[in-house]
Amino acid sequence: MIFVDNGNCYDADMNIALETYLVENRLVDEPILLFYINDPSIIIGRNQNTYEEINQPYVDEHHIKVVRRMSGGGAVYHDRGNFSFCFIKDDDGSFRDFESFTKPVIDALHKMGVKGAALKGRNDLVIGDQKFSGNAMYAKNGRMTAHGTILFDADLNEVNNALKPRKEKFESKGIKSVRSRVTNIKPFVDPEYRNLSTEEFRDRILLEIFGVSSREEVPEFHLTDEIWEGVKKLHAERMGNWNWNYGQSPDFDVSGSHKFPFGFVDLRLNVSGGHITAAKIYGDFFGLGEISDVEEKLVGVKYDKKDMVEALQGVDLKKYLGDITPEELVDIVFQKA
Repeated sequence: MIFVDNGNCYDADMNIALETYLVENRLVDEPILLFYINDPSIIIGRNQNTYEEINQPYVDEHHIKVVRRMSGGGAVYHDRGNFSFCFIKDDDGSFRDFESFTKPVIDALHKMGVKGAALKGRNDLVIGDQKFSGNAMYAKNGRMTAHGTILFDADLNEVNNALKPRKEKFESKGIKSVRSRVTNIKPFVDPEYRNLSTEEFRDRILLEIFGVSSREEVPEFHLTDEIWEGVKKLHAERMGNWNWNYGQSPDFDVSGSHKFPFGFVDLRLNVSGGHITAAKIYGDFFGLGEISDVEEKLVGVKYDKKDMVEALQGVDLKKYLGDITPEELVDIVFQKA
């Protein structure tokens, strides 16, 4: 096995693109171990409806990146207190064998004092009944990655804040995440490791996995400028653009309602490929003209707050509905309960 250093890149979309590139391009003849740490971000499973998994207003307000990965499974929150490990190799029939891939990580944690760390169920690492690592796999053209996260010193309040949409607003065929009780492992490690940064703890795990005493002894494959150019190209095609991270969501319906001083408004949308295919506005308001004039302005628009507000600029909403702005109308489906 050989280690790939990502150069302390903290950009989630670039790190997911790097991992994907290493899977889809066979650069070495032996298994690869890749670690990365991300700035605040949400990583969405390949088959999930992004909108259904995240608290969009909170994500926008706190500038949290949202990135769709290639593997299945559920949505996870990352920050600098959380690091990811990725084992990348030729697919030798071990796909779905989470035990073989998580064992080196569990063994390393045991040596560092986390005696209760164990694989539970199909793909979770836990301490007791609390989860500290979720794992997933992706394979393509005879190559595969088995990757997971380690909650070392993450802000667990942010996990709840960022991953808490209004479930009742959505109806879709996307694979929904199953929320579990989570914990950081920092309180469980031996005292000598509790003051380490996430980067320092990651490096100690690296030494334990390779069974060496210094970073210089770890065999390493160095990323060239040419490889990084390939990663950037992949990033531009997928992880770095809205069409991949949001537009790839399965078709879904979304609705919301709000009581305004002028009356009750119920907004319902059908979304396909990340774009609105149908819009209906119901309510007990008193308006002039055909409300379909407003609905038609939203058809074909991205299911994105900014784009929807822009599409309604110039429409006399006071005539059709009452004293309401485009922002207030659009907020009906984006506001959190």
